[in-house]
Amino acid sequence: MSIISYMAATDPLLAFEQAPAAALVRLGSRIRLARLRRQLRQEDLAAKIGRTRATVIAIEQGASGTEIGAYVSALWALGLLQELELVADPGLDRDGQALSFSVSDKRVRVRKPLNNNF
Repeated sequence: MSIISYMAATDPLLAFEQAPAAALVRLGSRIRLARLRRQLRQEDLAAKIGRTRATVIAIEQGASGTEIGAYVSALWALGLLQELELVADPGLDRDGQALSFSVSDKRVRVRKPLNNNF
């Protein structure tokens, strides 16, 4: 276990900060691998998505400052947009489903006695 992994495991704030960054780095490296398998240059992908080569480099590095639209465009150009449909799919959100069906959190209207004084 690396020191960073150990620190992330023991410090929840550090894990909170590093988890999204690590996910973006993994996504960027997967986009890069998909581009290379399709034998596309960075310039070719940039032209397909209407961005600059610098943006493609930032995507492949997993830069958090790069807009999500650039990532989505790259996935579309590589034919991988369909897999994006699984992200945050309500049907796959077990925790969310469990919370929505929880009886303890339902609001109950307090019934007021009827006033039949006309």
